[in-house]
Amino acid sequence: MRKSTQALSITLAMFLTCAAVMAKQPCKQQEKVEVYAHPSLMNADATEVKDANYVYRIGGKVLKQKNRLGFTNKDNLYVNAWSKDLLNTMSVKKGDKDFDIKMPISRAEIAFMLSQGLNMNDVGGHKNYTDVTGSYWANDEITKATAADVMIGYPDKSFKPDQAITKAEVFATIAKLIDVPYTNDGTAPELNGKTIENIPTWAYGCTKEVAASGLIDNLPDAKTLFESPYLSRHQVAVLIGELRLKFGANGKLVGDAFKGSAAPVAVKVKMLDRIDAKHSNIGDSFTAKTTEEVTVNGITFPAGSRVHGKVVTVQRPGLNNFPGSVTVKFTDIVNGKSKAEFPKELSSATADCLKNPNIIARILGLPFTAAARTVGVAGRSVGQVVNISANGLEEYGDRLSDTFVETFTGHLGRGIGSFGMSFVTLGKGVYGIVKTAVSGTFGVIYEIGDELLYTIVPSVSNSSALNPNEEITVIF
Repeated sequence: MRKSTQALSITLAMFLTCAAVMAKQPCKQQEKVEVYAHPSLMNADATEVKDANYVYRIGGKVLKQKNRLGFTNKDNLYVNAWSKDLLNTMSVKKGDKDFDIKMPISRAEIAFMLSQGLNMNDVGGHKNYTDVTGSYWANDEITKATAADVMIGYPDKSFKPDQAITKAEVFATIAKLIDVPYTNDGTAPELNGKTIENIPTWAYGCTKEVAASGLIDNLPDAKTLFESPYLSRHQVAVLIGELRLKFGANGKLVGDAFKGSAAPVAVKVKMLDRIDAKHSNIGDSFTAKTTEEVTVNGITFPAGSRVHGKVVTVQRPGLNNFPGSVTVKFTDIVNGKSKAEFPKELSSATADCLKNPNIIARILGLPFTAAARTVGVAGRSVGQVVNISANGLEEYGDRLSDTFVETFTGHLGRGIGSFGMSFVTLGKGVYGIVKTAVSGTFGVIYEIGDELLYTIVPSVSNSSALNPNEEITVIF
């Protein structure tokens, strides 16, 4: 008996010690994820995190990704975006944890974007400014931009790096880098028949030249473009991306600072594999072959070289998200022993020639996919019912236990309350089971119908797919 008492005392002491230690530790709140058999019916999300980079989603609401760019002609197919990567690079170098891409761009920031985004050469003849120290985050980029006369300082020998640069000044800076015919008749500048406001008369000409170049045709947030005195960081990043593509790629940028600078690389490929929101999984690899010769990282690859990629995110088609979406990443190009890695981000992605798998291929694949999806929905439904039942029984037992303990210790009112809560628990359990059963049944019907729709009319889901023999152009 004495040994048992000692053992109990030691156990109790260890428990109290652990409790004290845990009490000192900060509580880490975990995200609650509620999983349904077929989330599209209940408008819920089923999420499985595979690793730090890949998120696998089935149904539910569409979540906008911060760093992606859509394929032309493929509204629900995405790649990592070059302009967003430029913004990310800048925010990291600035060390700005509250970096907001919608804020007006500063003079230092546009100097950074021009230098980094256009691979600007250092032409010498550096100028010193009283308010830009050698340790300033954008010192090198300001030095390059001002030495090349792309930007200038102020008469008092300051640069005012943190001052917001106006929309007119942005256009005046961009106009120095291009040579595009335009008509300057003294009227206010327009884009697609609409007046660009907040432009002083001295900037009419340069604004019209930029408008005539087509560089601002597709800038995000058109309202700000036309009405605000300033452009946002995001808008300028997209503008410089367009400048890089339309002028840098062809060696048409004006000035010695851009001679011999690295131009974007266009890779034209034909797909060999199928990638789509309905059938692909996170981490899936795909292969394409080049249709033209291309030089990447100084290595020339002939037509027929292999291009590899991976699926980064998948969102399955659902009632609230048809036809789903896919994000892909192009990783490298290989020919024999020659291999080159692609940059993580793209400037542009275009589907040049759309294809659908032929009817025989679709019919042969139908039984396998339909059976797998049906079993998947049924399995998730059964698993969810088991989980709801187990949790409900556990809670129901606790409520009955509380009823007897509270009643027979002299707290009749509390006991009656706990008894009443036991019925609430039963009700919640029944509701959860019925909801899951209905969702699962709907899910099975939906999956079968969706597979039949894909087999009969594959074009309805083409916007979230890359099919074999489709020709695409990606620009890094």
